Amino acid sequence: MKGLIIGKSGQLATELHNILPEFEKWGTVEVGNIDSGLVKRVVDYNADVIINAAAYTAVDAAEESEQEAYKVNLELPSLLVEACSRNHTKLVHVSTDYVFSGEASTPYLPSSAVSPLGVYGKSKALAETAVMRSSQNCVIRTSWVYSTVGNNFLKTMIKLMQTRDSISVVCDQIGSPTWAGGLARACSHAAFNSVKGIHHWSDYGVASWYDFAIAIQEIGLRLGLFSTHCQVIPIRSEDFPTKSPRPNFSVLDKESLKRDFADILPNHWRKQLEIVMESMV
Repeated sequence: MKGLIIGKSGQLATELHNILPEFEKWGTVEVGNIDSGLVKRVVDYNADVIINAAAYTAVDAAEESEQEAYKVNLELPSLLVEACSRNHTKLVHVSTDYVFSGEASTPYLPSSAVSPLGVYGKSKALAETAVMRSSQNCVIRTSWVYSTVGNNFLKTMIKLMQTRDSISVVCDQIGSPTWAGGLARACSHAAFNSVKGIHHWSDYGVASWYDFAIAIQEIGLRLGLFSTHCQVIPIRSEDFPTKSPRPNFSVLDKESLKRDFADILPNHWRKQLEIVMESMV
């Protein structure tokens, strides 16, 4: 199979590069190069499958850099769809729990109506519509992605816990942490198999950001990543205002994984976190 990965230095792209060394890698796409010329490049490459791991993920910055966010999150995948349709190429595209408002009280289904709150979520929701214009394509929604590379909650917490006596973490936003390596395997599985439509991939189980932070601290202390005990203080979202609102509840229903991803089901988030942190020692 001739494959192409869009993205280079992000968490997901890094993991994809590790497990799919035979795929061609196109580095971070510059905003100025997201145009009709990109379509020609993709068409000429003539891949069997493309995995789009490029995204503008700075949620708060997107509120002030709306044009750039829409360029990367909507125009880029729309152009990829156009190129893929010419070559009958399959596109695997990664989306986010931020397409939902967070007003639900039960896990969101892949078929649940989207209602994004900010620019990031809106741009990703529109991209889903563009990608799903072709029935052979696959959208994988995910949440709270972390890994040992790049900027993410895990690395931020470790740094803060190593340098501060106390930190405050939001306790009223509920979701599911997701290891980027597992998400990469899901994308690879979708690429190599006849997986179509919209699916949800996150690690099993639910947590608040506060729960996530406490787990990081407990595991980190056991592994010797911290020399002192940092106090972790739970706070409400209203006490930690952000430029872009976050969904208070973004748990994703993953029942479709049992049918279409049965061979690579995710771990519980706590178990996976321990495995990842042990690799950091």
